[in-house]
Amino acid sequence: MIRLSRVAAVLLVSTTALTFSAPVANADRTPPTGGSVGGDGGNGPSGGVHDDTISATAGGIVFDRSKNGRGGTVGAVTPTTSWSPPACWYAPKYTPDQLKAYLEPIWEAGSTGHEWDASQRDRYSEGKPYKDFNKDKAGKGYWWDSYVNDEYPAGWDSCKEQIFWVDEGQPPPADIENAITPEILAQLAYAEIRVPGTEVTLAPAGTTKVNLPTWSWLDGAEFKPVSVTASVPALGIEATTTAEPYSLKIDPGTEDADTYPASGTCQFEKGRIGEPYAKGKSDETPPCGVRYLRSSGDGSYPLRATLTWKIHWTGTGVNAEQALPDGEFGAEQAVVVQEIQAVNR
Repeated sequence: MIRLSRVAAVLLVSTTALTFSAPVANADRTPPTGGSVGGDGGNGPSGGVHDDTISATAGGIVFDRSKNGRGGTVGAVTPTTSWSPPACWYAPKYTPDQLKAYLEPIWEAGSTGHEWDASQRDRYSEGKPYKDFNKDKAGKGYWWDSYVNDEYPAGWDSCKEQIFWVDEGQPPPADIENAITPEILAQLAYAEIRVPGTEVTLAPAGTTKVNLPTWSWLDGAEFKPVSVTASVPALGIEATTTAEPYSLKIDPGTEDADTYPASGTCQFEKGRIGEPYAKGKSDETPPCGVRYLRSSGDGSYPLRATLTWKIHWTGTGVNAEQALPDGEFGAEQAVVVQEIQAVNR
């Protein structure tokens, strides 16, 4: 989910889009305590351009989740490295009239001090360097400002550049880190990826026996590539981030167990991970599974299945797939293990 870095008043124009009205001041960088501006009931942000206004919901960013994971068990992937999507970024936020409507009430209120107000007037209105909010360039570019991830991860307050102008068709200044580009869009789309839960099918199901190979597999129909496309209509750029199932790591939940294969990692092959058990395979070694060496007693073992997803992106001006860090998503399930009862004759 994405939230504006400055609180804005919004005007509802449809059930899915919000556009700027007259923004109000929020001079500091303290995380807001209220709800996010322009939420959409849990489906994440959308946004765009309507006439000469910029959508308030996600800094002009539109997320297409039509090919994303769905259902009650889906969740976000966790990067397998220390990398994380941007905590803040810069993107179009105001037209000339919108910036004037945002800043002038702040100056008139006088709450930010004469010196600051005067410096801002000079910068945006008096030609040092911008004249009259660049009204002569209306329709030929946008004022850019910062946005933050509304979970406020580390670094959320690091985008401290003053509002700046970018002409239509021109890139943002090279020294502005995290100015929106197809690559940054791909990284933001990464955070929106949702994948299915990873409860594996086991045979025997529910309860197994000591030293009995237990087969495990995932339904290939449920585990298929998912993707999210992020775009900025105002700039005509987009990126699609795709996650593809790659391998399954089985953690039996106890050291008293062997895994198949020995590494505990089962590869995604022929559209599935593992192989369903079938009659006549009792003497075979499962390609993916576990063998418990000790009873779970009166309880159960917390078997954890973690699926690794290979993630890559393509976008405007980038045709070849570009790698992003792998992502993981896992779940636990209880496995009861009983001793094999000997029959005395």
